[in-house]
Amino acid sequence: MLRLPPLNWLRAFEASARALSFTAAAQELHMTQSAVSQQIKSMENALGRILFYRRVRGLELTDAGRGYLPTVQAAFATLEEGTAVLVGRNDPDVLELHANLSFAIFWLGPRLGRFMEQFPSVQLNLATSIWPLEKPTESAAVEIVFGQGKWESRVGRRLTRDNVFPVCAPQLAVQIRNTRDLLKHRLFDLPGTLQSWDSWLQGATAGKVTGKPTVHRASTWAVSLDWALQGLGVALAHETVANDLIESGRLVRPLKFALPMKEAYYLIAPEGSNTNAAAQAFKGWLLREMVFE
Repeated sequence: MLRLPPLNWLRAFEASARALSFTAAAQELHMTQSAVSQQIKSMENALGRILFYRRVRGLELTDAGRGYLPTVQAAFATLEEGTAVLVGRNDPDVLELHANLSFAIFWLGPRLGRFMEQFPSVQLNLATSIWPLEKPTESAAVEIVFGQGKWESRVGRRLTRDNVFPVCAPQLAVQIRNTRDLLKHRLFDLPGTLQSWDSWLQGATAGKVTGKPTVHRASTWAVSLDWALQGLGVALAHETVANDLIESGRLVRPLKFALPMKEAYYLIAPEGSNTNAAAQAFKGWLLREMVFE
């Protein structure tokens, strides 16, 4: 692997290329003109490319220098943005939220405007995952996870008590009057959940269902419900992810039987002084919203 130039060389190059002057770059970087010039020379030697033409009235970028500049500037912009996010984690107005992907899309998304209107100063940094063991961020002040309530000795506050039931597009629902009709269509589900089409069918038919249905599986309800919305088949769902889609008429419950869900969505958040003002505001808002559901 090609060794990258030292960061101070890259900074000298970027400042010199913007100003087309070693003197102006030196002033910006609080260095001497000769130090900047020497760093650029060292960088050119290391890369084996001339980056500047030294003219009497200033500098001129070579084709190599002109082509390299956007890459260097983009790298610095990424570093600056990442540093700002890191420093912002200590900001009382920054909310670092880690949420289950389906919860974020189907429950939080339709209600997020209300939170933003009530707390306009809060800056939201949202990371999503599908299963609790995934950790897209280590710095989340508030987490909303899906499971049975305990993860790595952390105890969550239960937010939901849902039921499992079939959903499909309206044009498909008119074709389904009973489980025999249901089994004529494609079935969609998730791997890893405690209740599946097998358990729902056993409950709906009092154990009289025969045969094992073919089930297409997706890793998240965001995908399986999209398949259902497209009219491709029938998905297993629950209130938290499906209610808004049902109320809007985009999805329909073709059969009314529902199985109490063993898993739930849980809130994990530190109490008291261990969390910032933005996290406290979101936690209070979330719990109020869940009560009103």
